[in-house]
This record gives sequence, C-alpha cells and structure tokens, in this order.
Amino acid sequence: MLGVLSRATTDVDILAFADADAEGALHLRAPDEPLPLPLEIAARTVAADLGLDPLWLNTGPASQWRTGLPPGLGERLHWRTYAGLVVGVTDRYDLIFFKLYAAADDVGTGSVHFKDLVALAPTDSELDAGCRWVKSQDPGPDFAQVVSKVIQHVRTNRA
Repeated sequence: MLGVLSRATTDVDILAFADADAEGALHLRAPDEPLPLPLEIAARTVAADLGLDPLWLNTGPASQWRTGLPPGLGERLHWRTYAGLVVGVTDRYDLIFFKLYAAADDVGTGSVHFKDLVALAPTDSELDAGCRWVKSQDPGPDFAQVVSKVIQHVRTNRA
C-alpha cells in the first residue's frame, strides 16, 4: 500500500485498532476478535465479489500484542482513508521487523517473507534494530541463531 514492495499480497493482516481520545489523539489497541460484525460482513462481501479467500482480512498477527510491537510503531503509521474506513499502514521500517520475524519463523531463503525482506533492502542499522526486536520475541537460543542466519543471508543477497 506504500509502494515499497511490488509483490501483490493475498491477504490483509489487522494488527491493531485505533481509538480516538477526547482531544482526537489516536491510541492503538489489540483488534477485536471476532471482528466487528459490519467489518466482517464487508470482508465476506469483498471476498465473494473478488473471489478471495474468505479469511483475506484477518487478525493473525494480533498475537504480537502479547510479546510487544516494534517500539514507536504507532508514530510511524501512514493513515489512509477509504470511504468510511480509516487505515493505518505499517511503515517500511516496521515492515522490516515483521518480515525478519516471519522469515526466521518460515526458515529458508525461498520463503516469500525472506524475498520481501531482501526487496525492502534494509540497511545494516535497520537489520540490527530488527534483530534486537525479533530476538526479544522469542528468547530461545535456537531462534536467535536462525535470526542471525537470516540476517546474514539478507546482507549477502540484498542489492
């Protein structure tokens, strides 16, 4: 949605909902599960109309609320309005964190997450910051080794 990757996605992950306070400031929170009925009906209609997977709109990554989101994610969101729907799109910086985590979880340089991560062309400092965050999500030594290997492959394969 920001044009930082050319690959089309097959689903939309809902990471958070935002609520406005009395002053109009937005505050992120874990998304409702199940999704609010009007949103669920709209998603089913879109799926039927466009031949999409019925779960194209999902809260799969909402579990991130338990272990923590990348620091400052809320301040980096890019807000877009589509008719009556306001959407916060994840910034490229945070996408690097999420793609690094997913690539480490879906081991292999052929995974779509690894390919996306390479296409994002992260700098060394972005990879270092992503590494710190990803390793905080799963403190196990085996996972830390996998993350380090993914980062080395990214550094070798990026343009």
